Amino acid sequence: MTNPKATILLVEDEENLHEALKLNLEMEGYEVSSAFNGTEALKKVANEYFDLIVLDIMLPEVDGIAVTESIRVNNNEVPILILSAKNSSTDRVLGLKKGADDYLTKPFNLEELLLRVEKLIEKNKKMLEKETIGDSYEFGENKIDFKAQDAISWNGQHIELSKKEAMLLKLLIENKGDVVTREKILQVVWGYNVYPTTRTIDNFILSFRKYFEEDSRNPRYFHSVRGVGYKYTD
Repeated sequence: MTNPKATILLVEDEENLHEALKLNLEMEGYEVSSAFNGTEALKKVANEYFDLIVLDIMLPEVDGIAVTESIRVNNNEVPILILSAKNSSTDRVLGLKKGADDYLTKPFNLEELLLRVEKLIEKNKKMLEKETIGDSYEFGENKIDFKAQDAISWNGQHIELSKKEAMLLKLLIENKGDVVTREKILQVVWGYNVYPTTRTIDNFILSFRKYFEEDSRNPRYFHSVRGVGYKYTD
């Protein structure tokens, strides 16, 4: 098995090909979710986390290029492998320009497809893995002990952190200066494939401001980036 935890959204409206691909991907150890048109695909991407999207171009309702464009406009960096019956370099360039990571023309070799799937998932996982910051961290007058799940705030207050709070703090701090999407947070911290509401994370960020900010209304460290995610800055 390549990676039993990797989840793939397969978007293909031709049923026989869809079933054959799904079966082969599952045999490789992937968890496969299905969509048969562009609208259904976009709905799933908005509500679930995927490690990769395998996407046909010729789809009912919304075509694959428009699906790719929409995903990228929403700052979702999930790897996208486009499958297309169109073999011209113009179509390939357009697909890659709109944000696809790879492009495979039909008919394709199954072994090649599986290899490309594996490479895209591995590459994405490496990009997501930031350098770890160890068991403790200090910023301003705040001190956090991730292992003990506790902290000392700027005014000397002792704070007991829940496991999820410690995990979220660590994730944000390890990505210092970068916006961490809610999709990534919910996958890494909660381990969900299906997302709860963003309010779940908002409440955690509000708690962090209460704990660690001298002025919680004008935060220096913990920021919400509307429609995208959350960011820690020092």
